Amino acid sequence: MGSDPDGFVERIRNSQFRLWLLLRLNRWVLAGAILSIVFVSLVVATQARISPFRVLVSDNDALWWIFSAFIGAIITGVTLVVSIGQIVLSQELGAVGDQRERMEESMDFRKDIEDEIDLSVSPPEPAAFLKLLVDRTGAQAEHLQEVVEDERDEELKEKIDDYVDDLLENAEEVSDGLDNAQFGTFEVLWSSFKFNYSWKIFEARRIRNDHRESLSEDAEETFDELLERLKLFGPAREHFKTLYFQWELVNVSRALLYASIPALITIGIILMNVGPTAFPGTTLGIDNIVWVAAFGFTVGVTPFVILLSYTLRIMTLAKRTLAMGPFILRKAEREEDIDWS
Repeated sequence: MGSDPDGFVERIRNSQFRLWLLLRLNRWVLAGAILSIVFVSLVVATQARISPFRVLVSDNDALWWIFSAFIGAIITGVTLVVSIGQIVLSQELGAVGDQRERMEESMDFRKDIEDEIDLSVSPPEPAAFLKLLVDRTGAQAEHLQEVVEDERDEELKEKIDDYVDDLLENAEEVSDGLDNAQFGTFEVLWSSFKFNYSWKIFEARRIRNDHRESLSEDAEETFDELLERLKLFGPAREHFKTLYFQWELVNVSRALLYASIPALITIGIILMNVGPTAFPGTTLGIDNIVWVAAFGFTVGVTPFVILLSYTLRIMTLAKRTLAMGPFILRKAEREEDIDWS
């Protein structure tokens, strides 16, 4: 029997590859890879046909049937861009009273965190803000470890030591990832997702409830303060996740607009100028008209592929962060199972 009979290690590796592909890989690189696969697949599939492609173009007007549909599809895509832009703009437009309320709520939340972590002014940058919150949570955990040192319950002290060591290790990794991370890049969210605060809230509450009778008043208070800091991390991360979604929607809207113009031009040129006798000869043993048709098709689907690459990341993020707070939807989010490296 092998050392991994249930395939757990292999599942973790596969999960990490999917996370890298869906989340960390540059969206333009992912789109380029997909387009390359489309182009190569078209060329190979065309060569595998019994009837030469040029015959299909001559007898069945294949180019017209293939590329005429792109005109409507691309225009529909541009309409989708406008709709996405309206969704983003709708979050920003409003009466002065609404804008003032948003400002006050944001300031109140920042003030609550500053009061909780005993800081006069918190950093304005999202990465620095989250880093400070994680660092102060780690410091509070160390304080809890010091407080329970004088407790007589040896089992409690052992559990606290394990809990704090685990939290500090996780917090250090998250803090290092947030160091000098720039909002707009995925690194801010990627690092913040490594801090599985939901599981830490559950573990802290379980330890406190299991040993409530042996806890001193000072230890109870320290537990409460640690839980408050952990609870503040959730809404802070969700706020920055929402801002990042809006940022990405603007990026994908702009990218689709940029890609739609050359796509329309390319499709128009092929429809107006390419016929059965165009581009005679072969290259690498493949009819030149096949290269032209495959290139035109690839350019035509570029807006869709760009939208796909961005949407994959946004939807993956949304799925993995559906529950905010003490609820854990996936087993892999448990402390002993998760591997974000």
